[in-house]
Amino acid sequence: MPASSTTRPTALTSICASQPITAQVQGALNGQEALDVLATSCTTPDAPTCPALILLDVNMPVMNGFEFLTAYRQLPLAQQQAIVIVMLTTSLHARDVERAQELPVAGFLNKPLTADKIAKILTDYFPANHASA
Repeated sequence: MPASSTTRPTALTSICASQPITAQVQGALNGQEALDVLATSCTTPDAPTCPALILLDVNMPVMNGFEFLTAYRQLPLAQQQAIVIVMLTTSLHARDVERAQELPVAGFLNKPLTADKIAKILTDYFPANHASA
């Protein structure tokens, strides 16, 4: 997602800098911005600008995480399968977990996002890339 001047993408970039990540880190302030970026950067599932991982906040302005996921399901299946989505939340409400099980979400993480949590995501979902870095 496009980098912005807010503290969230900057904090995420800082956390990711401590990890063996060689790809670009992008940020979006809301679900609609994220969809717009996917529409322009993921013209094919293997496009180099298409993200491999989306850290999706449940609560965002304009379009929340669940609304994003509903729209995301309209993307071509091959494109969806190429992207891992992990939702970020302040608490794991059973209602949210149940709702997410019906959507293309790989997992949930409680905020705050830390370097250790990023490392676990990389190990869990990108073991070959993480081990070789």
